[in-house]
Formats: sequence, C-alpha cells, structure tokens
Amino acid sequence: PKSEKAICGCSDFNHGQIRKAIREQHLTSMAQTMEYLNWSTPNGCATCRPALNYYLISTWPGEAKDDPQSRLINERAHANIQKDGTYSVVPRMWGGVTNPSELRRIADVADKYNVPMVKVTGGQRIDLLGIKKDDLPAVWKDLDMPSGHAYGKSIRTVKTCVGSEFCRFGTQNSTQLGIDLEHDLFNMWSPHKVKLAVSGCPRNCAEAGIKDVGIIGVDSGFEMYIGGNGGIKTEVAEFFVKVKTAEEVREYNAAFLQLYREEAFYLERTVHYLQRVGMEHIKKAVLEDEANRKALAARLHYALSFEQDPWKERIETPQLKKEFDTIKVVQIEEATV
Repeated sequence: PKSEKAICGCSDFNHGQIRKAIREQHLTSMAQTMEYLNWSTPNGCATCRPALNYYLISTWPGEAKDDPQSRLINERAHANIQKDGTYSVVPRMWGGVTNPSELRRIADVADKYNVPMVKVTGGQRIDLLGIKKDDLPAVWKDLDMPSGHAYGKSIRTVKTCVGSEFCRFGTQNSTQLGIDLEHDLFNMWSPHKVKLAVSGCPRNCAEAGIKDVGIIGVDSGFEMYIGGNGGIKTEVAEFFVKVKTAEEVREYNAAFLQLYREEAFYLERTVHYLQRVGMEHIKKAVLEDEANRKALAARLHYALSFEQDPWKERIETPQLKKEFDTIKVVQIEEATV
C-alpha cells in the first residue's frame, strides 16, 4: 500500500512517517523538514515537494507558509492548463446557482477574450475554455466572481437539486444547504479534490452517491454518505450518519473533512482514505466523540481563516502577476568590429 512506500527517491520515509514528524517536531518549513528527515536531494522533486507543502500548511495553518514553487502548474496559475497551452477558467457558482448579472459578465468575458468554448460542467458550473495565460488576471477581474478552484487539490463543487423550494417531491431545502456547505469549505486545500452533493429527496437528482460527501434529504432530516468517487473506478459512497438538521450536516461534514485533511496522504481520495483507516475509525472520531467532532470542525474553520481567494489576491497584488507574464524574446545583434 501507498503508506508503506517511500514518498519518492529523495527520501526513505513514507507519507505517514513524514506527517507524524511534521506534527510531532513542529516542522513549519520545507527546509526544516528536509533537514530533519535527511532528504537525499537538496531541493526535493516534483513528487515530494507538493506533498510536503500540503502537509506543512494543513498541519500548521498560519505558521507554515504556502510555497508556490512546490505547487503544480494548475495551482500556480489557478486555472487548468489545456493541451494547447491555453487555460480553462471556471468561476464559482455557489451550489450551482447563478443570476442574470453573473451570466451577462460571463458572456461579456467570452466575447471580449474570444473564448473558443463555453461549456456547462458536470458540477453545475460554466467553464470558459481556451484562455491565454497572459489574459487570466484580466479575465478574473472582468468576471468579478470567486475562484471555482476547479484546478486544485481542493474543494471543487457542491452539486444540488432544487429541493423543497420548487420541486414537488423535495423534502428538504437542498439548494440552500449546498450553498452553505460550499461557503463553509471555500478555499479549502485537501489531499485530493473534494466534491459534495445535496439532494432534496431520495430520488437523488444531485447524484450524492458518487461524491466524497453526499447528503440526501428525507422527511425526518438528512442522510450523509462518504467516500464516493465518480473517477476512473466508480465507487459508491457508504452510509455515514443520519441527522435531523442542516446545522448538524454542516458540523459533521466539517469534522469529517478535517479528519481527512489531517490523516490522509497527499493524492489519496476520500474513498481510499476510508478503505485504509476503516469506517469505524472515522465514526469513532466524528460520531461517537462530540468534543472531538467540534474540535475538528473548529480546526477546519481556523485553517480556512488564513486563506484568501487566489483570483482576488492576484488581481490586487501586482507582484503576484509575474506568473502570468509571457517571457519576451530579445534579439541581440552581433557587434561589428
């Protein structure tokens, strides 16, 4: 299993040992970690640096500083690189809900920057494909919408159905709960991508059964499922708990995802984390121990208090725009003697 393998050729230590050392030795920087663990290369590699960076910032929020050079290209550019070198931009639409003003801005951006494709995604968002890297900060500014984080090992989307607000079968207000959950998790980095869904009744139109956290409204409250995955190998989420209120859903969700953030290995999806540690371990930490559940949720909200919307940060901080400037080719003429 992954946990028993060395993180890469730069070290003899596995992911679990590295996480343990960072926590127990209060290591807060890449240099400290590599020195303490006797890294065999001076600067690491493309495999270990992103993992170390995640372990540091998730273990010591507010102390460990994010290292942009340890991020892969999508997370450095805050957009998805495509095969032709252009980028895909997905603005955040809370719970999949938008309005005429946002739609007009998206249409205006598509016209202004000659966006070759505008596509509705599987997560109920709108994707602008084919944007040049140089144009990204201007596109974000003109959109005036938060980052959808569609490029990162992070919270992606919370998919919803219309629920009890409009649907004649809806038992719970799934749309509002989805919006609230997405706000709760905004800017959350995680070991791998995280997707949620909230369905307003057991007909499950939001497909909660194949999400990292799936919530289904029933007459008496909400059923929560964890560990679903619609990826290469589809995994059906497992029943976790039934609660009565939306507030309980938000607390249990925050606690589970913080446990995942603290214990999972980098690039380990929730389903694989669940298979490794077992459902009983997760239930004991989140369901059976109320004090621990509340502490986990509090630690998540504390960690998120240090995060900023990366699109907004790059618009407002001129020195951060250098990532998006194309290197100019300068022709040097030979001097004549």
